[in-house]
Amino acid sequence: MVSLLTMSMSGSYQTWPQAHIDIGFRPIKRQPKIKCTVHIDVTELPLKRPSFTPRTTATPPQHNPLRLNIFQKALAIAIDAAERALISREQDTPLPKTADPRIQIAGNYFPVPESPVRECLDVEGTIPDCIDGVYVRNGANPMFEPIAGHHLFDGDGMVHAVKITNGSASYACRFTETERLIQEKRLGRPVFPKAIGELHGHSGIARLMLFYARGLCGLVDNQNGVGVANAGLVYFNNRLLAMSEDDLPYQLKITQTGDLQTVGRYDFDGQLKSSMIAHPKLDPVTKELHALSYDVVKKPYLKYFRFSPDGVKSPELEIPLETPTMIHDFAITENFVVIPDQQVVFKLGEMIAGNSPVIFDGEKVSRLGIMPKDATEASEVIWVNSPETFCFHLWNAWESPETEEVVVIGSCMSPADSIFNERDESLRSVLTEIRINLRTRETTRRALLNDEVNLEIGMVNRNRLGRKTRFAFLAIADPWPKVSGFAKVDLFTGEIEKYVYGGEKYGGEPFFLPGGSVHGNGGENEDDGYIFTHVHDEEKETSELQIINAVNLTLEATIKLPSRVPYGFHGTFVDSSELVDQS
Repeated sequence: MVSLLTMSMSGSYQTWPQAHIDIGFRPIKRQPKIKCTVHIDVTELPLKRPSFTPRTTATPPQHNPLRLNIFQKALAIAIDAAERALISREQDTPLPKTADPRIQIAGNYFPVPESPVRECLDVEGTIPDCIDGVYVRNGANPMFEPIAGHHLFDGDGMVHAVKITNGSASYACRFTETERLIQEKRLGRPVFPKAIGELHGHSGIARLMLFYARGLCGLVDNQNGVGVANAGLVYFNNRLLAMSEDDLPYQLKITQTGDLQTVGRYDFDGQLKSSMIAHPKLDPVTKELHALSYDVVKKPYLKYFRFSPDGVKSPELEIPLETPTMIHDFAITENFVVIPDQQVVFKLGEMIAGNSPVIFDGEKVSRLGIMPKDATEASEVIWVNSPETFCFHLWNAWESPETEEVVVIGSCMSPADSIFNERDESLRSVLTEIRINLRTRETTRRALLNDEVNLEIGMVNRNRLGRKTRFAFLAIADPWPKVSGFAKVDLFTGEIEKYVYGGEKYGGEPFFLPGGSVHGNGGENEDDGYIFTHVHDEEKETSELQIINAVNLTLEATIKLPSRVPYGFHGTFVDSSELVDQS
């Protein structure tokens, strides 16, 4: 007898993009018939059906079944039967938009297979001579078709790499081989719960119980990481790290040809015992890496630590919070760490009531904590209330000694939890300046622009992070959640210059690369450098990497990519000199 854990529910262990690449997106129809791969007439949906044919395909996972004893086989059959019953019961339950795969991974959010290195790409224009290295960008790319709810953030991590040398370019994309991905590839189907899309209400509790039952029976290993590593990327101490806040980082290696390899889950040589936030901050002067770790189940809910330039970890500082809080990002200044304690929180008890565990807590008052970078006691944190403030990302912060203030720049979202829960109101993301007076412990807040435009995902000059900066480069998230271009914002005057892709072209994060040198300030001026942005033409179904002069927002070069690149999250640039020094 072969356990159902060692085969897919449809009798095949092909991965999703390979199995459906010829027919496009086939979303789940919620009906009593149980299959892992359920087909639906797309004319029933008001969504544009993507039709694409990538030029390369990923290698299907090797079928390597677990060696189970009789007791484990019996338990596997029982657990699988319980899961099928759960799926059957869910078929007639409508999904919210934030968990409906027909919406969350439709169009250019639909996953793609891996691509080996493709060299000598077509380039329109001229790539600036100073650009020599690899631009890497992370994103969510589910390997297997969802069998239930799915949120965009739930997808497996995939990194896209464009290597530029002497004006020529190559492209590759690879899955980050996380522990969960390795196990699911071996089993041929998804078994790890989706943190946002599936863990709702009683069915979410049931999925957790089934998952931990599999772990107790030795059918899966749930002790060595459950994260997807699909959000942030940072190059630190000769290592490229892919991160999501539900796990340790994963180390990747960029080969000399521009391909990507997963080295493995990285714990900083045994120093890191807990998960790490997806947006650690690399101080451009001290070269220290500052990070947070939060827990949604047990105290302490939040910890702070930092790494010296050679990777030595500081002692962890426990920061007391009354409620586990969703902290996707934070900020640093020259001397301080800025910690947001906001109103989007985790309340697992909400699942018992049939709700999402990620909720907006209207009774909580948002606040910001200002803490010395070298703090050793939680009492050193200065907490200042900032009502109705929710910033999913903080772009920068700096100290203003003449006013005794810390200035924080972020995009304030409302409704605060609309990324996670379905809302009737349209989401607004307003570029905001928050000033925190360290003496009076009061805050003031103002919108930086008169123009009503949603600005999300972007950055300032990374060589001036934590210091006073004039410019921010941010995505124009319109029509939400698509990105129609990016904006160069003067934080001093409030002036805004827009770069719009035009037509049916949409993109993602504008990544700013300082000109001249990645190790110094680049050019003499803060905005001397180049913007990298992946752009997809939804009409022609082609993707490209655009390189734009950040000073005057003129297009320098367009690199035509050999296959479709889904809209993703965050990226970084690894200079050619750094490639040689990779650990």
